[in-house]
Amino acid sequence: MNEPLDIRKIKARQVVNVPGKAAPPEATTGIWGFLNKDIQLGGDRLPDTVKENFYLELSTLLEAGIDIRTALELIKNEQKKKKAKALFDEILQLVINGTTLSEALKSKRQFTSYEYFSVQIGEETGKLLQVLKELAVFFQKKIKQRRQVTGALMYPAVVLVVAFSAAGFLLTYVVPMFSDVFKRFGSDLPAVTKAVISLSGFLKKYAGSFFLFLVTLVTVIIWQRKHNSFRRIYTNALLKIPVVGVIIQKIYLSRFANTMALLVGAKIPIVQAIQLTRQMITFYPIEQSLAVIEEKIIAGQTLHKSLSAFSVYPPKMVSMIKVGEEVNQLELFFARIATQYSNEVEYQANMLNKLLEPLIIVVLGLIVAVVLIAMYLPLFKLGQGF
Repeated sequence: MNEPLDIRKIKARQVVNVPGKAAPPEATTGIWGFLNKDIQLGGDRLPDTVKENFYLELSTLLEAGIDIRTALELIKNEQKKKKAKALFDEILQLVINGTTLSEALKSKRQFTSYEYFSVQIGEETGKLLQVLKELAVFFQKKIKQRRQVTGALMYPAVVLVVAFSAAGFLLTYVVPMFSDVFKRFGSDLPAVTKAVISLSGFLKKYAGSFFLFLVTLVTVIIWQRKHNSFRRIYTNALLKIPVVGVIIQKIYLSRFANTMALLVGAKIPIVQAIQLTRQMITFYPIEQSLAVIEEKIIAGQTLHKSLSAFSVYPPKMVSMIKVGEEVNQLELFFARIATQYSNEVEYQANMLNKLLEPLIIVVLGLIVAVVLIAMYLPLFKLGQGF
């Protein structure tokens, strides 16, 4: 009796060499696994982690000699979420009925035109296995960059929340008790104590209004997040944040270069490559610039000259692309740019985390110290008077 196919056994026997794929299983469990999950605010978008696993496992199974129908069935059976299982079942049925994999992906809105065209080119050129591996690498890098920034900002964000929560508790509950005691003595209070008591009264009076303002602000952001006017204002403000803005810019430049490297390497015409990249890069400055760049290239302008008109593309990057055009090696230079920015993002994210940790601890200590000193200073003065 034949033993049923097990995707885990096949993956154990057949290793796909994906650059940078070194996350151990334990890294995706526990609290860190929770923090690394894709956060979705509604909708039925397929998470990048699912796409990465799909392309990686499909390339692994095909390289192991398994036909595409069986491979899709194994991937479908491995899915734990009902929506993902139903999606891959629909793709499997389309392939069984004679549809190509690229056409099956095209029929599902969870997959982008970038993915559809990449797989289609792989099928037409006989390089489907290579394309699937490159797509797995693309999503792996995208997830890695997002986790780098999330990891760098997670600790400071948690500490800031704790700091302001502690300060809020002191100002709304502890300070009023001391304030009542000081009123009974009727003595003149130090300036710092008066300031803290005034701040406490202000918070108690307007805490509800401030909370309502935050809820309204979050609601407006969620409601307006897809409008171009809001996206322009939001991204411009984001890019002006010291250090963080530079990291975010480099993340999207890395994705842009990585996408272009894959498409140019697949021999897709440069205009079509720009169109597909625009669909993949959802960062407003790059997305809008690519629409103009596409028109300039159609009019006969070179790629590097078109890019140089927009400040979001650094001069160094434009210079490298110029050299790539001159020597007809755009794929190579785009790949180098993607690697360079990816390494810089990793380094700067780690440095940001190391710098913010002690700074926030100092800020937290100062907040608590000021409140405590303000409350106990009048008591010391009263003690000296006896």
